[in-house]
Amino acid sequence: MWQALRGGRLVGRRFRRQHPVGPYILDFYCDELQLAVEIDGHSHDHPDRIAHDQRRTGWLNRQGVQMIRLAARDVLADMDGALGIIRRTVGR
Repeated sequence: MWQALRGGRLVGRRFRRQHPVGPYILDFYCDELQLAVEIDGHSHDHPDRIAHDQRRTGWLNRQGVQMIRLAARDVLADMDGALGIIRRTVGR
Protein backbone atom coordinates (compact mmCIF):
# COMPACT_ATOMS: atom_id res chain seq x y z
CA MET A 1 0.00 0.00 0.00
CA TRP A 2 2.78 2.43 0.90
CA GLN A 3 4.43 1.95 -2.49
CA ALA A 4 1.17 2.98 -4.17
CA LEU A 5 0.52 6.01 -1.93
CA ARG A 6 3.96 7.52 -1.40
CA GLY A 7 5.28 10.49 -3.29
CA GLY A 8 1.94 11.55 -4.73
CA ARG A 9 1.61 8.39 -6.82
CA LEU A 10 -2.13 8.13 -6.21
CA VAL A 11 -3.86 10.95 -8.13
CA GLY A 12 -1.13 13.39 -7.11
CA ARG A 13 -2.03 13.39 -3.40
CA ARG A 14 0.79 13.11 -0.89
CA PHE A 15 0.34 10.65 1.95
CA ARG A 16 2.45 10.19 5.06
CA ARG A 17 2.99 6.85 6.74
CA GLN A 18 2.59 6.33 10.50
CA HIS A 19 1.42 9.92 11.01
CA PRO A 20 0.47 11.09 14.54
CA VAL A 21 -2.82 12.91 15.08
CA GLY A 22 -3.59 13.63 18.73
CA PRO A 23 -3.15 10.42 20.73
CA TYR A 24 -3.30 8.21 17.61
CA ILE A 25 -0.89 7.02 14.94
CA LEU A 26 -2.54 6.72 11.54
CA ASP A 27 -1.36 4.13 9.02
CA PHE A 28 -1.52 6.59 6.10
CA TYR A 29 -2.56 10.25 6.14
CA CYS A 30 -3.09 12.93 3.49
CA ASP A 31 -2.82 16.31 5.21
CA GLU A 32 -4.23 18.21 2.23
CA LEU A 33 -7.50 16.25 2.39
CA GLN A 34 -7.44 15.43 6.10
CA LEU A 35 -7.89 11.82 5.03
CA ALA A 36 -6.64 8.76 6.91
CA VAL A 37 -6.37 5.26 5.48
CA GLU A 38 -6.27 2.48 8.05
CA ILE A 39 -5.43 -1.11 7.19
CA ASP A 40 -6.99 -3.38 9.82
CA GLY A 41 -5.79 -6.91 10.53
CA HIS A 42 -8.04 -9.64 11.89
CA SER A 43 -7.47 -8.49 15.49
CA HIS A 44 -9.77 -5.55 14.68
CA ASP A 45 -12.67 -8.04 14.43
CA HIS A 46 -12.61 -8.60 18.21
CA PRO A 47 -15.52 -6.84 20.02
CA ASP A 48 -13.20 -4.84 22.31
CA ARG A 49 -11.15 -3.68 19.35
CA ILE A 50 -14.27 -2.77 17.36
CA ALA A 51 -15.43 -0.51 20.20
CA HIS A 52 -11.97 1.08 20.45
CA ASP A 53 -11.86 1.67 16.69
CA GLN A 54 -15.30 3.32 16.81
CA ARG A 55 -14.19 5.68 19.59
CA ARG A 56 -10.98 6.43 17.70
CA THR A 57 -12.83 7.11 14.43
CA GLY A 58 -15.33 9.34 16.25
CA TRP A 59 -12.55 11.39 17.84
CA LEU A 60 -10.71 11.74 14.52
CA ASN A 61 -13.92 12.74 12.71
CA ARG A 62 -14.51 15.46 15.31
CA GLN A 63 -11.01 16.75 14.48
CA GLY A 64 -12.03 16.93 10.81
CA VAL A 65 -10.23 13.74 9.73
CA GLN A 66 -12.12 11.49 7.30
CA MET A 67 -11.37 7.78 7.67
CA ILE A 68 -11.14 4.95 5.19
CA ARG A 69 -10.87 1.57 6.91
CA LEU A 70 -9.78 -1.41 4.83
CA ALA A 71 -9.40 -4.99 5.96
CA ALA A 72 -5.85 -6.24 5.48
CA ARG A 73 -7.16 -9.46 3.90
CA ASP A 74 -9.03 -7.40 1.28
CA VAL A 75 -5.96 -5.29 0.53
CA LEU A 76 -3.82 -8.39 0.12
CA ALA A 77 -6.43 -10.13 -2.06
CA ASP A 78 -7.21 -7.12 -4.26
CA MET A 79 -4.79 -4.20 -4.04
CA ASP A 80 -6.28 -2.58 -7.15
CA GLY A 81 -9.74 -2.69 -5.59
CA ALA A 82 -8.44 -1.16 -2.35
CA LEU A 83 -6.68 1.60 -4.27
CA GLY A 84 -9.91 2.18 -6.23
CA ILE A 85 -11.75 2.86 -2.96
CA ILE A 86 -9.13 5.43 -2.01
CA ARG A 87 -9.15 6.98 -5.51
CA ARG A 88 -12.94 7.40 -5.41
CA THR A 89 -12.74 9.07 -1.99
CA VAL A 90 -9.86 11.35 -3.03
CA GLY A 91 -11.72 12.29 -6.19
CA ARG A 92 -14.71 13.69 -4.31
